[in-house]
Amino acid sequence: MASSRIVEIVEEIVKLVMPRDPCHGIDHVMRVRDLALRIAREMGEGVDLELVELAALLHDIARHVDERKHAELSARFARILLELAGLDRERIEIVAQAIEDHSFSSGRRPRNIVGAILSDADKLDAMGAIGIARVFSYGGSRGRSIEESLKHFEEKILKLKSLLITEPGKRIGEERHRIVEEFVSRLRSELSSTR
Repeated sequence: MASSRIVEIVEEIVKLVMPRDPCHGIDHVMRVRDLALRIAREMGEGVDLELVELAALLHDIARHVDERKHAELSARFARILLELAGLDRERIEIVAQAIEDHSFSSGRRPRNIVGAILSDADKLDAMGAIGIARVFSYGGSRGRSIEESLKHFEEKILKLKSLLITEPGKRIGEERHRIVEEFVSRLRSELSSTR
C-alpha cells in the first residue's frame, strides 16, 4: 500500500516503534491508514494520498509516551522524522497539523483536508464492531466494569457520528454508528433485566 519511499520508511519505523496494544497499537494504526486512504480515494483528485498515508501512520506514534498529549507529541515526532526523510517543510506542516487536530479529546477542528480525513478515519475505527471490541479491550486493561464501559459509549463513542466531516466518512459512519446503537441498547436491556 505504500505510495512512496518516504512512506515505506515511515511504515517500517512505525511497525518497529508501535506497541502490540489491542486498542491503540499497530493494528489500530494500520486500520486508520486503510480507512484514511479509502476516504481520500473516494473524495477524488486533489487529495494528496502520500500526505494522508503519512499522517495516518504517524498519528499515534507518541501515544505510549503520554496518552493525554499524544497528538501534540506525535506531531512533533512527525516533523522531525519527515524532515530527516527529506519531505519539504510545507508538506511536513500539513501532516503535523493533521496529527495535532485528529484527537477527540483535543476538541480541535482540522485545519486542512488531510486532517479532516485523518480525524474521520480515527473516529471510524472507534465505531462499529471494532470500536465495541476496542472499548472492552481498553476497559478490561483498566479494570473498568461493564457499566463503566457503557458510560464510555454514551459519553464518547455515540457522539462520534456527529463529528465526522467528510462525505465518505459520514457514509461509512452511518452503519458503524447503527451497530453501536443497537449493541448499547441490547446491553442496557440485558443489564436491567438482571437486576
